[in-house]
Amino acid sequence: MKQNLKTYGWLLAVNLFISAFTFGGGYIVVPMVRRFFVLKKRLFTEEDLINMAAIAQSAPGAIAINLSALAGCRAAGAAGALISCFAAVAPPLVILTFVSAFYKAFVSNAVIAAVLKGMEAGVAALMIDLIADMCSLIWKKRSFFFSAMIPLSFIANFVFGVHAAWILAVCCVLCVLQVFMKERRKQ
Repeated sequence: MKQNLKTYGWLLAVNLFISAFTFGGGYIVVPMVRRFFVLKKRLFTEEDLINMAAIAQSAPGAIAINLSALAGCRAAGAAGALISCFAAVAPPLVILTFVSAFYKAFVSNAVIAAVLKGMEAGVAALMIDLIADMCSLIWKKRSFFFSAMIPLSFIANFVFGVHAAWILAVCCVLCVLQVFMKERRKQ
């Protein structure tokens, strides 16, 4: 029981920290979850994290909250998921309540505008770190098919302007086809 309370307390603290200090969307949470859950506590592997991030993205709701719930569930079961969800929702709720109460003062404040601009640079760095980690996991599989998807997806979006939803749909279909073909070869 004491170990469970310690784990629950850790989950509450780490998810409150992650939620309070990550700005820029759900994908920014992934490197933070990696740092605390994978590297420091070793509660699951990087591949598990990538799988959880894919599930969090696919499930309805905010990616950050979904990922927090999945990580909490992996660490401490259903109670861990509930604690993680609460901790992921509480800081934005408090911050948005505060900001909306004093909205007129925030809009015209140059210091706050400068701080938010600085946060944009931090968010960009975290996103690049996440992309580098995901690409290294893909390259470790030594699959030409998966490795080719990375630059082709980038070119499709950046050069030809193909919407990301279409790229994801095509990649999903291709991956399902590849799995289906591998299963047929085994039989």
